[in-house]
Amino acid sequence: MAIFVPHPSSPRSVFSAAIMTLVFLAAKSGWTAALSFSRRTPLFVLCPKSSFRNPVRLRSSVGDDESISSLARILFLGTPDVAAASLRRLHDAGPSCPIPYEIVGAVTQPPRPAGRKRKLTPSPVHVAADALGIPVLFPEKASDPAFLDALESTQGDDGDSAALGPIDLAVTAAYGNYLPRRFLALPRRGTLNVHPSLLPRWRGASPVQRSLEAGDATLGTTVLFTVQKMDAGPLVSQVEIPATGDEMAGETLESLFMEGTEALLRSIPEVLTGKITMETAKVQEEEGITHAAMIGKEEGILRPNVHSAEVAHNKVRAFDMWPGCTLLLNVGESKDEVKVKVGRTRIVPVDDELLDMIDLSDNSIVLPKKKGRGLMLQCGDGSVLELLEIQPPTKKMMDAKSFINGLKGAALKWVELEE
Repeated sequence: MAIFVPHPSSPRSVFSAAIMTLVFLAAKSGWTAALSFSRRTPLFVLCPKSSFRNPVRLRSSVGDDESISSLARILFLGTPDVAAASLRRLHDAGPSCPIPYEIVGAVTQPPRPAGRKRKLTPSPVHVAADALGIPVLFPEKASDPAFLDALESTQGDDGDSAALGPIDLAVTAAYGNYLPRRFLALPRRGTLNVHPSLLPRWRGASPVQRSLEAGDATLGTTVLFTVQKMDAGPLVSQVEIPATGDEMAGETLESLFMEGTEALLRSIPEVLTGKITMETAKVQEEEGITHAAMIGKEEGILRPNVHSAEVAHNKVRAFDMWPGCTLLLNVGESKDEVKVKVGRTRIVPVDDELLDMIDLSDNSIVLPKKKGRGLMLQCGDGSVLELLEIQPPTKKMMDAKSFINGLKGAALKWVELEE
């Protein structure tokens, strides 16, 4: 299901044309279409006929003496693949939860152009919610009045079939939009957020990446109440995970969100019953705060003359999703510089016997004659980094031996770059 919220300033002719087009597409695709007005703001609703439900929705029993249903009503907010996995898990667990609940709606970022053809593509959460028959809302901003009207209104109010209220609890997982005060006042039991770090360490946009870049010995995930200040709300639950030092950001982000979702499921019953509230949850300690700033593309450039092997290794782990890490090389006698992408690395122990068998002077990069080992280079501080996977221009990622075989015996050196 999808809910289209036109901008209030849209010309009437544009709005009418959009509605006619959507009704035609709905009829052609076997979907049900309905036009609803919430406080005089139009909402256009599309959903598969197979998932079209009775517009009269039962109210929640949580904290409401007038209620006639035992199902708590949860609103989910998220956007990327990790959030879609959380949505599916929460949806499946609803009936068996000690306090049964239903996901009454999913809020996500609007469809964006993607791929070479820049085709308008819905978010992973949008796709997952559609498959589960969950209504989808995708306002440009969470402060959109029509969006908030739909959450405040209840089905049956003025015949409004697009309304999703009342909301007992909201859950966010990598939604990517600021939630205004008006939104945070809607859920009766508040808004819970799954955050992939051990708050108050790494508040902000890139917690997993900054944690790996810093070489944190312990990773983790936090379930907290959402307040207007970013990631500053009271803590409901935390899960600590010892780090191995070789985790990559993509796989770590996925596993931390899964751990966080399970922690969330364990917390939901106590939050819905009022045992855990904003007032009783643990306040974050101010002295432990660190900020996870957004990542810049230039941060992925490796500079062995400046970076130690540990710093370079942690950058490769942290930035594997985006922007990736690159290294500038000279191949053979050519003065042309070649930029390669580095996939996986390893820090070579100082007592590794292979270091006595190779010459890494003068910025040389060498592949030891031992099966399974990678290309080795010596950083400016004397530490040695091992490149296990490399991606040359226009090629796929490959192991070190395959890369060297493609050079046909040409010598390899890294190029010095200043910060």
